[in-house]
Amino acid sequence: MATRGSNGSGNASGRADGERARGSAARANARREREREIVEATRALFDERGVQDAPMEEIARVVGINKALIYRHFASQEELFVLTVSHYLAELAERFAAVDKSLDPESQLRELSKRYLEFCRQYPAFLDCALSLMRRPFEELGERVSAGVLFRLGQTMSSCLSPLSRVLAAGAEEGVFKVSDPDFLANLLYSQGLGAMHLARVSSGVRELAPGVPSVFPVDPNDVMKTAIDMTFKYVLSTNGNHPGDGAAPAPESVTETQTD
Repeated sequence: MATRGSNGSGNASGRADGERARGSAARANARREREREIVEATRALFDERGVQDAPMEEIARVVGINKALIYRHFASQEELFVLTVSHYLAELAERFAAVDKSLDPESQLRELSKRYLEFCRQYPAFLDCALSLMRRPFEELGERVSAGVLFRLGQTMSSCLSPLSRVLAAGAEEGVFKVSDPDFLANLLYSQGLGAMHLARVSSGVRELAPGVPSVFPVDPNDVMKTAIDMTFKYVLSTNGNHPGDGAAPAPESVTETQTD
């Protein structure tokens, strides 16, 4: 009898543990779903109004919750900002993943570059977000957001940069590209693309009409995109027979040099 009673108690305890586990999983799923809703609402407001015109109050209104509840999911507004950037980068990574990997390295690089610049042009708020993240050193950003959020940002960043790095490495192995450090160059091209597309977004340049007299002139965004891609190939193509490992090439000229503050 004592044994049967003990087994019954154990079974009841097991059922209770299972119910608690299921309840915990359900709460975790609900939390992730609410987080997703908040991030998507933030991005939608960014795309509609711009980064500066998407206050937390408006984000909460769109999601249908009190502003205070947002801070149950995110430690700070900066964490929400970083995860919204990750949302953009995840979509960009999907566009990169769709590039035909059977193409030669030059064709893949051109297609990746085109998709990247078109993405920046389609989503001006992404430009603001990405450039804003680059205002401070990585270590300082790590002090402002949680390790988990920073890790998720790193995941989406690397998912965008790795296809570019892979293609650069493949081109170098074939002797087509003059690249000694594909990872560094992938990061450099990513950063330069942001600056170039900011110029395309502004659609204006500044020059000196006469000594001390500035003049504004129109800039065609299509010209910026074409020039950015042309300059990428001017830098990486091994037209003189150089091979990877011969030493780092000189820093490429940047389209952003024509941009003014």
